[in-house]
Amino acid sequence: MLETIEACPICKHTNFTPIVKCKDFTVSQTYFEVVACQQCDFHFTNPRPNIEQIGQYYQSETYISHSNTRKGIINQLYHWVRQITLRRKVKLINGIYPKKGNILDIGTGTGYFLAACQNNGWQVMGTEPDEKTRLQAEKNTQKPIVSHIFDETLQNQKYQVITLWHVLEHIHTLHESIEQLKKLLADDGKLIIAVPNHNSYDRQHFQAFWAAYDLPRHLYHFTHKHIEQLFNTHGFTLLKVQPMYFDAYYIALMSHQYQYGKSRFLQSFYQGWRSNRYAAKNQNNYSSNVYILEKKSN
Repeated sequence: MLETIEACPICKHTNFTPIVKCKDFTVSQTYFEVVACQQCDFHFTNPRPNIEQIGQYYQSETYISHSNTRKGIINQLYHWVRQITLRRKVKLINGIYPKKGNILDIGTGTGYFLAACQNNGWQVMGTEPDEKTRLQAEKNTQKPIVSHIFDETLQNQKYQVITLWHVLEHIHTLHESIEQLKKLLADDGKLIIAVPNHNSYDRQHFQAFWAAYDLPRHLYHFTHKHIEQLFNTHGFTLLKVQPMYFDAYYIALMSHQYQYGKSRFLQSFYQGWRSNRYAAKNQNNYSSNVYILEKKSN
């Protein structure tokens, strides 16, 4: 049984236009629909599995952030690139908060990012809803990882940095969760959000085969405008937007796999390059972007 969203998650308008139907290539092999708000043009999955049902759509050995699988050349490439991106992520947080302190990673997966932060001198904490994945994160960090951001364990601490790496698009309780993030963030802290970009070249090129649709796990399909609008509503200021260059290549590899049933490495590399080249000339509309935000001063 799917739940239907009656009001736009951004502007609360109630009229939507059907945009595209996409197959769940990862688990169920069934189709889900993306609609657009007729007022603010925000795209979201509707209808969608409810919060009790959604867990079954993550139960796949190919869902790499949970399984950590190395099967297949694409997943092997993912692990190789992850070592580079982990260093970049740690460099980013050190750049925006040089004094270091407490960091909270929401949806930490198997915990490799938190472990990298820990090795760099940060005091780490994380959340992960999937029990099996959470145990892997605890093994990697030697720290207790809680299941959600409303856990009482988190309330005793303020965090200088809170990160959500490709997590916001998965959260059912969107507004309640952002308010909770605001409570947990230190007054001088920074919130880092990474999400796929619906205005990217690769979304326009691959359309229904765009791997970053990832229905029904991705509930929302953000653009720069909608991230800023959403967080402004909750009292945040957008400070900076940064690209995630490697995502264009990974998304191209996965999208070609979905489209043709096999890998097309040369084509995927070319499409990833085209996506990044397009973004450099079109308002930083990269395949995925990192948004750095802070709380508005009173």
